[in-house]
Amino acid sequence: MSGLLSVDEALARIVGAVASPVETETIPITEAAGRVLSGPLAATRTQPPFPASAMDGYAVRAQDLAAGAALRLVGESAAGRSFKGKVSPGEAVRIFTGAPVPEGADTVLIQENARRDGDRIIPAESEAKGRFVRPEGVDFRAGDVFFAAGHRLLGKDLALAASLGPASAVVRRRPRIAVLATGDELVNPGETPGPDQIVATNHLSVLGIIANAGAHGRFLGIARDTMEDLRRSIAAARHWPADVLVTMGGASVGDHDLVQAALADAGMSLGFWRIAMRPGKPLMFGGLDGMLALGLPGNPASAVVCAHVFLKPLIAALLGEPEPAADRSLPGVLGRDLPENDQRAEYMRSAIRHPREGLPVLTPDARQDSSLTRVLAAADALVIRPAHAPAAKAGDACRYLMLE
Repeated sequence: MSGLLSVDEALARIVGAVASPVETETIPITEAAGRVLSGPLAATRTQPPFPASAMDGYAVRAQDLAAGAALRLVGESAAGRSFKGKVSPGEAVRIFTGAPVPEGADTVLIQENARRDGDRIIPAESEAKGRFVRPEGVDFRAGDVFFAAGHRLLGKDLALAASLGPASAVVRRRPRIAVLATGDELVNPGETPGPDQIVATNHLSVLGIIANAGAHGRFLGIARDTMEDLRRSIAAARHWPADVLVTMGGASVGDHDLVQAALADAGMSLGFWRIAMRPGKPLMFGGLDGMLALGLPGNPASAVVCAHVFLKPLIAALLGEPEPAADRSLPGVLGRDLPENDQRAEYMRSAIRHPREGLPVLTPDARQDSSLTRVLAAADALVIRPAHAPAAKAGDACRYLMLE
């Protein structure tokens, strides 16, 4: 196993090959979910733009409540329909949640603590000055910056992002990821395989990972094991033009493994081939005239695991996200005993259980053969076993990566 690149070094080389993020585009703020900002997003307005009521009740002066006398009702302030006058001593204005607090008032007497008799309001108790009033700008003020360049706008961010005022956002365009399956043994889903063939499925999982990572994936189809077919597919990726060409299978050096040779023939500068990882040893990476090439192994688990460990950070780097190669693993405990590990870091397909207390419990499946799609589909996470890890017992600490 000597000479194999470690997972960390392979990831550093892949992310380091991105000279700069992809270009920017301007999109409506209403369509910005999942997009990565190319610059900071700042408020162009103040929220709320006026002191607002936090409750239904009556806008009053706190000093009038302290006196305990009845107040005269002089109007109403509702959201979108404010009271235009001024609250003078001894007066009250009916007010609803979110409505502007009228000039002169400094407190909201909630309706549960008041009794109405015609146009007279009889307070049941006093309130401190400012009670149930949201001050102007309590949420944010014009010029405040909330989202930095490289931030991915999540669903929870959109209410704030839209409230800040701008109608549009400048984001990184979605990286273009071309996906190519290779091999005479493959047929498309829905087709009947011949006696020596199987259905191509890896690209479906990888395209899903690409979409969830914020990129645009395009399936180029299945390239047969000929230099001519592979050259044609590489040319199609360049013509798109793809930022990354992801190939699956055929990256080894056997008589029928022609992907590496075809890419070299097209001008690829090989960054590395083969890493100290299980599954995923025959991973390949290189550069090809501005297009990066990532060769994933052909077995289903190998392809998916390598897409999570390497392709997702590569997409993050293309999007300009900060620290794309940062450790994304989470702490957990093992649900079963594991033997000592060898020279290769292992990413074990595992079920996850969340107890009422303590860390999640990760139970690696006993079957870790990289060809087993049912084990992959049943897995929630990947337990990470470092190279040369000693034997571990159920209950021991572990690290894991979540699968979508």
